[in-house]
Amino acid sequence: MSKLLIVVDYQKDFVDGALGFAGAEALDERIAAKVKAYLANEDKVVVTLDTHDEEYSRTQEGRKLPVRHCLRESDGWRIFGETAALVEDCRAFEKPTFGSGQLFDYLRSSQCFEQIELCGLVTNMCVLSNALLAKCAQPEVRIVVDAAACAAPDQEMHQAALKVLEGLQVEVINKK
Repeated sequence: MSKLLIVVDYQKDFVDGALGFAGAEALDERIAAKVKAYLANEDKVVVTLDTHDEEYSRTQEGRKLPVRHCLRESDGWRIFGETAALVEDCRAFEKPTFGSGQLFDYLRSSQCFEQIELCGLVTNMCVLSNALLAKCAQPEVRIVVDAAACAAPDQEMHQAALKVLEGLQVEVINKK
């Protein structure tokens, strides 16, 4: 049995672009180290990509978060930093909203993981959503979120999301 690392939306627009915030760039070294370790151990790594098009402002998310970001194939849509080169050959799941239905389907059809770990951005939105999808898809598998490899622009929301995850039996490691 192998492990799976899900790198959630570690994209330029969330780090230093349209929705970027202080501290997000500092995750690159930690996420890159995780990717290297998983790949060296012949475990799986996948990424999610927040992906929007010109119609974004007409979506529910676009009306509530009216900031154009992660437009497909734009510079802001691409993975940030050292992590980008490391995940170049990894499977990617584009998603128009917080959670990835395609990732859920992939997890439902993959019964080979002993652990699923998540890291990336933003803790209280996409990391939380995809961790819950993983928990639903693989309820008997250990689901882990690395608190030190996730972030949110609001530290209180980051901490609140981690508490919610723990309450839903997702293991939170490296708490600050």
